[in-house]
Amino acid sequence: MKFKVGIDIGGTFTDIISVSDRGDTTVHKVLSTPEDPSIGFINCLRDVAEMNNLTFENFISGIDTIVHGTTVATNALLTLRGAKTALITTKGFRDALEMRRGIREEQYNNHYKNVTPLAPRYLRFTIEERIDAEGSVLKKFKEKDLLPIIKKMKSEKIEAVALCFMNSYKNNSHEKQAVKFLRKHLPECFVTASYEVLPSIRFYERVSTTAVSAFVGPIVANYFDNLTKKLERVNYKGSLLIMQSNGGVVSPDVVKTTPAVTVLSGPAAAPTAGAFYSKLLGYKNCITVDMGGTSFDAAIVINNQCITNTEGSINRYRIALPSLDIITIGAGGGSIGWINEGGLLQMGPQSSGALPGPVCYGRGGKIPACTDADLILGYLNPGFFAGGKLKLNKAKSEKAIKEKLASKLGIPVLETAAGMYRIINSNMAQGVRQITVERGYDPREFLFIVAGGAGPIHSSEICRELEIAMFLVPNVSSIFCAAGMLLGDLKHDYIRSCFSSFINLDRKKFLSLFSEMKEKGIKTLKEEGLAEDKIEFIPTLDMRYNGQYHEVQLECEWMDIVDLRLENIFEAFHNEHNRQFGYSLREEETEMELINVRLRVIGQNRKPKFLSDNIYTIPAEKAIKEHREVFIPELNTMKNVPVYDGDKQIFGSLIKGPCVIEKITTSVFVSENYDCIVDNFGSFIVYEKEKFPNGFNLNEKLVEANAN
Repeated sequence: MKFKVGIDIGGTFTDIISVSDRGDTTVHKVLSTPEDPSIGFINCLRDVAEMNNLTFENFISGIDTIVHGTTVATNALLTLRGAKTALITTKGFRDALEMRRGIREEQYNNHYKNVTPLAPRYLRFTIEERIDAEGSVLKKFKEKDLLPIIKKMKSEKIEAVALCFMNSYKNNSHEKQAVKFLRKHLPECFVTASYEVLPSIRFYERVSTTAVSAFVGPIVANYFDNLTKKLERVNYKGSLLIMQSNGGVVSPDVVKTTPAVTVLSGPAAAPTAGAFYSKLLGYKNCITVDMGGTSFDAAIVINNQCITNTEGSINRYRIALPSLDIITIGAGGGSIGWINEGGLLQMGPQSSGALPGPVCYGRGGKIPACTDADLILGYLNPGFFAGGKLKLNKAKSEKAIKEKLASKLGIPVLETAAGMYRIINSNMAQGVRQITVERGYDPREFLFIVAGGAGPIHSSEICRELEIAMFLVPNVSSIFCAAGMLLGDLKHDYIRSCFSSFINLDRKKFLSLFSEMKEKGIKTLKEEGLAEDKIEFIPTLDMRYNGQYHEVQLECEWMDIVDLRLENIFEAFHNEHNRQFGYSLREEETEMELINVRLRVIGQNRKPKFLSDNIYTIPAEKAIKEHREVFIPELNTMKNVPVYDGDKQIFGSLIKGPCVIEKITTSVFVSENYDCIVDNFGSFIVYEKEKFPNGFNLNEKLVEANAN
C-alpha cells in the first residue's frame, strides 16, 4: 500500500494527514517542538504508522511523497532571530533599505519607530558600479573592490550576504560577476542576489526582498539539511516537496536557493484546499478561515483560483514575491484574555502557544486563554481532547478565569467565559471583513469554509455576525493546511520588468520575455520529474493608466499573450480596474502602461482522494455519545444538548441544532439557529434554519457540481 503525506508545522500543533492509494485517510495532531521542529515531524510519522497498524519501517517505505509546510522562515522574521546579514549595493544607495519609501505607517504617531533593518548600517557596503535605466553600463564593476568588504565580513563573522545593484533587473551582469566572486571567497556564507530572487523594477521592493531571503537563508537551509538527514536515517526513499507562499510546492533545493518563497508556507495551503472542497459542492468562490492554536488566517478563492498579491510583508518587512492574499490576526485557541487600562475585556493577540499553553493543559500556563473559555462553556470534552491523549483540567480554567478576569470585572466565571468567546469571535469576523469587504467583496456571496482545530467551535457566531447563511467544516478541518499541501501543484513564478506604453510596446521583446520565462519553468519542472503535457501557464500583466502610481495585476489568457490580442487585454483591464476601484477610463480612451510581465508555470500533480471506496453509513442517532450542558449564544444560557461522535460514518445524515459534533481532532458547535447535514466525504454543512426553510439539498448541489 502506498501513501501520500502532508505535514504542517504550526506554532502550537504539528498536523499530519496520510492518504493511501485506496483513499483511506488518517489525520493526526501532536504538540509542536519549537526547539527542533523536525522532532515533531518524525513524531507525527511514528504515530500515524501506529494508527495504520503498520511498523514504522513499513509505513516509511510505503510513502512515495511527503509535502511539508513550515514556519521556520516566518518565525525567524517575527522573532528577528535570523542570520547575521550584510548588504552590498551600489554607491549612493546604502541607506535605501532603511529609508524604505519614506512613508510612515502611522503618520500621526510621533513615537512610532522605523522597523529595524535586517542588515544594520555598519554591515551595509557600497560598490562604485552603475548601470543606467536602459541597462547600459555607466561604470564597470571591479572585483578587487570587493576584497576589503570580504575582509570586513570575515572579521564580523557574517553568515549571509544580500547583493542588490541599481537597475540590475535590466542588466544583471554585474550582480552575476559579484555573486560568483563572493561565493568563491566566502564559501561558508549564504550569498544571494536580487536577480535570483526578484529581477523586477522598484529598488526598495527588490532590496528588501533580497535582504529577507538572505536573513532567513541559513536557518531555512540548516532546517532542511537537518530534516533530510533525519529522513535518510529512517530510510525514507520517497520525494520531499515544500509548500511555497504562492500555494504551490517545490523541491528543497529550490527553497535553499530562494528561501523567501516559504515565508507564508503553512497558511498558503488552506486556500488550495478550499478551492478543492468548494468545487465539490458546485461553488466557485469561497472564504477559508483557519483558527489554530496561535493565529487566525483568512483568505478568499475566486473562480476556483487562489488570490495572490505581491505587496506582502511580515513583521513590517516588505516581500514582493507572489504570495497568497492571507490576513493573519492573533486569534487562536491559545489567545489569552486580559483587561485593558479602561477595564475592558480583551482577547489576544498574545498567545500561550504550545508551552505552557492554556491553563487547562496543565503544563504550567497561568493566564486563561480561549481554550479555557471553550472548556467552561461546554464545547470541549475534558476527557476527550485530542482523542483523550491530553486531559483538560476544567477546575484550573475556572480558577484562573475567576482570579485573573472575573473578579476584576465583577461578573461570574460563566459570564466572563461567554464574554471571552464573543470577543474573539468578533475579532475573527473583523479579520474576514479585511479580506473581503476591504477588497470589494461581499462575504455573504461566498461559501464559508472553516478549518483548524478550534475553528468549528466558533464558526456559527462568526457567520451570524457576517450574515453568512451557511458554512462548511471539511472532514479534514483540523489539519486543513496539511490536506491542502497534498492538493497543491508544483508552481514557479517568474517576473520580468517591461516598462512601456502599449502604443510604443516592443512586441518582439514582449513575447521574448514570456518565451524565456516559459522555457525556464519547463526546464525546472522537468528536473522535478514532471512530464511536459502536465504543465500549464498563467500569464499576468502589471498594468496601469498613464499617470497612475499603482498598477493592477491582470491575469490573462495564454492565447491573448501569444497572439497579442491587445483589445481583449485592454477590455479585461478596464473591467478589473472598475471592480477594484469603482471606475474605469474606458470612455476617455486613456492610454495604458505596462510595468512588469509575470508567468506562473504550474505542474499538475496527481491529487489524492480523501475517501475510501468501501464506505457504509449509520443513522445519526446511533452516533450520539452523551448529552452535555453547552452555552447557547442566542439564548445566553447553558442548555443540555446531544453530543455526536463525528468520527462515525453518518454520511447523508441530518443533525438538528443545537448540538456538538465531536471528533478526535476537533469539535463542531451547531448553534440554536442552525442545522447540519453530513456529506459523502464526512464533511459537515451547517446552515441557518431561517435562510434554508426547506433544508439544504445536498444531492441537488452535487448534481450541479458534476454538471459543471
